[in-house]
Order: sequence, then C-alpha cells, then structure tokens
Amino acid sequence: MWSASGGRAAKAALLGLLLVFLVSVSGAAKTGAGLVTCGSVLKLFNTQHRVRLHSHDIKYGSGSGQQSVTGVDASDDANSYWRIRGGSEGGCPRGSPVRCGQAVRLTHVLTGKNLHTHHFPSPLSNNQEVSAFGEDGEGDDLDLWTVRCSGQHWEREATVRFQHVGTSVFLSVTGEQYGNPIRGQHEVHGMPSANTHNAWKAMEGIFIKPSADPSAGHDEL
Repeated sequence: MWSASGGRAAKAALLGLLLVFLVSVSGAAKTGAGLVTCGSVLKLFNTQHRVRLHSHDIKYGSGSGQQSVTGVDASDDANSYWRIRGGSEGGCPRGSPVRCGQAVRLTHVLTGKNLHTHHFPSPLSNNQEVSAFGEDGEGDDLDLWTVRCSGQHWEREATVRFQHVGTSVFLSVTGEQYGNPIRGQHEVHGMPSANTHNAWKAMEGIFIKPSADPSAGHDEL
C-alpha cells in the first residue's frame, strides 16, 4: 500500500511559496544558454525515457517507506522542481557555477526533502531505491550526488549524470511504470554503471546568473 499525508490547503500554500520564489529571485535568468549554478531551481529531464524527475507527498509501500521519487511525462508539474544546493555549509555559494565532479544536494522544492538513495530494492525493477528524505532541506550524507559531466562546469545544454557519493550508483530510469495511485509514473532508481538510462539534462527553471566573484556571497538557497 502507498501512503499519503497532507491536504490540499498545504499543497496550495507550497505552490504559492514556489511561485513567489520564482518571481522574486534577484539575478535570475529564465532563458538563454549558460551554466547551471548553485541556488538555481530546475527540472531534470531523462533523455532516454523523456521524463522529468519528480516527487510528491506519497510514500513507498515497501522498502524504506520514505517519500517516493518518480519520473513524469508532464512538463508543467510543479512537483518536478528541484533546488541545487551544496554538499556542505558554504560549499555551493549562490550563483557559483556547479563544477563537474562536485557533490551537490537536490532538494525537492515543494516538500523540502533531498534526493536520497540507500541499500533498499526498488519496487518494480529491484535496482536500488531512490527516495526523498529529510526535513526542510536537512537530511544526511546519503543525500549527496556527484555531478558527472564533460569539461569544467555543468552546462545547461549538456547531458550529465548523477552518481551517488555513498553507494556509487547512478540516478536512472529504465521504463517501469507504476499503477495506482501514481499510474503511469516511471520508477526512478540507482544503477551500478553509467549508460543511456542515467543521462539527464537541465530543462525548465530559474537559473541564478553566475556570480562575478563566487566567493563574495554565501547566501546558499
């Protein structure tokens, strides 16, 4: 059985906060090529299966019982926004370009939980379960993911991979789909090797303009 908590009013309030954030971030750029920077809020698109990384206040009915993470087809779902944060305090100043090989946290904007994995089997494929964990952006060391990309920095037009620091698996989708209550959503899980199933690209979002002096401010979002 799956479990859900929270009501429509709470979700509406979170959506309102997201909209306020999206229109009020100073120095943000909605369009144009460039670099992915710390503090940016974005959607991540799996290029092989054409779904966006997603979460919601629905818990797994097996494994860890933590908040589920899935892939969805829709491009306009507010539950698919993730915030780029550093792996440690001060480790990702707002506006600093994310380096290839840098460890980051991906925080789900509407629930405040971090992208997470651990040694539980995923429900459909029996790969490694990926969940959302923590409260208000605070979780544990299993929330850290290394950005694997070519070159020096994560470019918005480039394909990247996310390799889990603690267990070395890659954030992946292989096509399995859930039934009710999240019918049609795709399982997201960890796989031990790099392949076409774990290629991702930055899509819709608010991208903080790169800082002229990344060390000038440490107001990490």
